[in-house]
Amino acid sequence: MLKKALIVIAVLFVAAQLVRPERVNPPVDPAKTLQATGRVTPEVAAILDRSCRDCHSSETRWPWYSQVAPVSWLVARDVNVGRKDMSFSKWGEYDVPKRLDKLDEMCKMVREGEMPQFPYPLMHPEARLSAADTETLCAWTSQERQALLESAASGSR
Repeated sequence: MLKKALIVIAVLFVAAQLVRPERVNPPVDPAKTLQATGRVTPEVAAILDRSCRDCHSSETRWPWYSQVAPVSWLVARDVNVGRKDMSFSKWGEYDVPKRLDKLDEMCKMVREGEMPQFPYPLMHPEARLSAADTETLCAWTSQERQALLESAASGSR
C-alpha cells in the first residue's frame, strides 16, 4: 500500500512539472523606473534591490526553486501580484496621487513587518529588513512624498 502511494505521488509530481507558469521579465523602459523618476539614495536603492526587486519590478531573479512545481506556481503568482500592486519598473507611469499612496503603503507595510512577504525572507535571508533598513525606507518615503508634493504644487514632474 505504501509503495503504491509513493508511486502515485511520484507520478503526480512528475505530471505537475508539465504545468509551467510563465516566468518572464517584461521589457523595462529605463526612463520610467523608480531610479529615473524618483530621488533614490544609494542606501535605499540597495535595500529595494535586495528586499523588493524580485516581486516589485520587471527585473525578477528567478531562483532554481521557481522551476519546480508546485513551488513554481506560488512564486509566479506572488511575482505577478507584486508587480500588479506596485512596480518600480513602471513607477514613471504612475500619477502623483498613486505614487503618494504607494509611498505611504510601502512604509506602513515594512513597519508592520508585512514586507518582504513570507516566505521570501526564509529563502532569501539577505532580504530581511533590519530596524535601520525600515527607518531608512520610511525616512526616504517621507522625503520622496514631500518632494512629489512640492513638484506637484509648482507644476513640474
